[in-house]
Amino acid sequence: MKRMYKILLLAVLITVVFVTSGCRRDGASAGSGRDARTARMDTLIVGLAGMPNNLDPSLTNDMPSAYIHEHIYNTLITVDYDMNPVPALAERWVWEDPTRLRIFLRRGVRFHNGDELRASDVKFTLDRAAVAPQIGHITGMIANTAIVNDYEVLITLQYPFVPFLSHLAHTAASIVNEGVVRQLGDVGHSQAPVGTGPYRVVNIVQGDRIELTRWDNYWGTAAAAPNLVWRVMTDAATRLVSLETGEIDVMFAVAPTDMTRVRNHRDLDLHHEMSLSTNYIGFNVTRPPFNDVRVRHAIQYALNMEAMVQAVYLGAMTPTSGPINSRVWGSTAEPRPAFPHDVARARQLLAEAGYPNGFSTTFFTNEGNPQRQDTGEVMANMLREVGINMEVRLVEWGAYLDMTARGEAPLYMLGWVTVTGDPDYGLHALFHTSNQGGAGNRGFYSNTNVDRLLDQGRQETDPTRRAAIYRELQQILHDDAPWISQSAGAEIIGVRSNVHGFRIHPHGRHQMWGVSLR
Repeated sequence: MKRMYKILLLAVLITVVFVTSGCRRDGASAGSGRDARTARMDTLIVGLAGMPNNLDPSLTNDMPSAYIHEHIYNTLITVDYDMNPVPALAERWVWEDPTRLRIFLRRGVRFHNGDELRASDVKFTLDRAAVAPQIGHITGMIANTAIVNDYEVLITLQYPFVPFLSHLAHTAASIVNEGVVRQLGDVGHSQAPVGTGPYRVVNIVQGDRIELTRWDNYWGTAAAAPNLVWRVMTDAATRLVSLETGEIDVMFAVAPTDMTRVRNHRDLDLHHEMSLSTNYIGFNVTRPPFNDVRVRHAIQYALNMEAMVQAVYLGAMTPTSGPINSRVWGSTAEPRPAFPHDVARARQLLAEAGYPNGFSTTFFTNEGNPQRQDTGEVMANMLREVGINMEVRLVEWGAYLDMTARGEAPLYMLGWVTVTGDPDYGLHALFHTSNQGGAGNRGFYSNTNVDRLLDQGRQETDPTRRAAIYRELQQILHDDAPWISQSAGAEIIGVRSNVHGFRIHPHGRHQMWGVSLR
């Protein structure tokens, strides 16, 4: 059935795709899984598509890691479901001027090892984060953090930065224990992290699971479930069967082809909401032939993006014309491709670039995300029409992040969540020259005008002028085409019907401490 479905996708027979997707209801309500589910009402189990890359928040910025960071650490400030900054470890804060922020810490907060949170931990964390290469676009604007007393710090920025409070709410700014990090070092701390969050780590089985237990001395409301287990299941079909049988309680990244199956299952509920993310196909613009903008344009013209997105996501996501989707402030994106489908124009551009007969290349993506694999297969079929032979290769998540950070993938697919809702976060990490590699700019793109506008956007405080800067910037990115904006993302999550309190968060780091089994 799956093979037939892919063949229909590759032929771009969208009407047939609808019929095929409608046929995928076999087993939708077969077996409730009640008999298979063990009596473990004290343990909530979440199925993930990939293993977290690093449990030290200053050393990575991938989403699987952020899921765990969100639960074992706290930030000074967090954001509510309307993306408004609210107190966390900071009881309150005061802007003394546009570059100086005074933070007043909550007293009596305990780390998982029993140490009390002090201003020295905050200074250590922010000083370390400010120079961490993987998260420089998030914290690199911090010039200095000064200790006023044990419960007060003064953060000085290099320049006024409008979305800074939202950046402090990012898991990359999670507060770590200075003594523990100094004692264990970066590697040791990533394997035995100590935070102040509602859960603490009790066991890590690499490639399989991370087990958390409730931190009884948590300063806030106690976690609802005594234990929280994150299971790594790279195969979406395996995750879905595990959800149906009750082996797991929550499944992240439900395949669009399985949405109807989840909806129709009597013991499952489906959560589907558009997010702040964009799915994209990146070019390594330093490697021939993708260092030629004519080739990048040719590929965009060769792709029937509406057909691709419909075939891969079955209406769960929509095409987008820009690098930040329309839910993000300052976006100019529309629900359409950036380039119209025009095979003749694609062939003309390839000939002008010196590839009249096309070329061969490789598209890399990660295991555990069948939509990215399907994208590669659909893309390979469409590019074959203009003489481009493209192989699709799957790589384990951690290895995939490493290889793209080193620039070893000529073509690759990833997603990016603009977790702050501000265009700086959605553009600076991905296109500024200073962020080439693992910080986000995995296509190694560099444009002095783009860098200038990104720097201006960071320092401009007037909303009208900021919006104009980002409009100009997005036009340059459209013309340069360092990547293909494929689709505006969505969260698709399945939960068992006895799971109470789950809610999708706009920033994508869904908060499980309020979730329980009943």
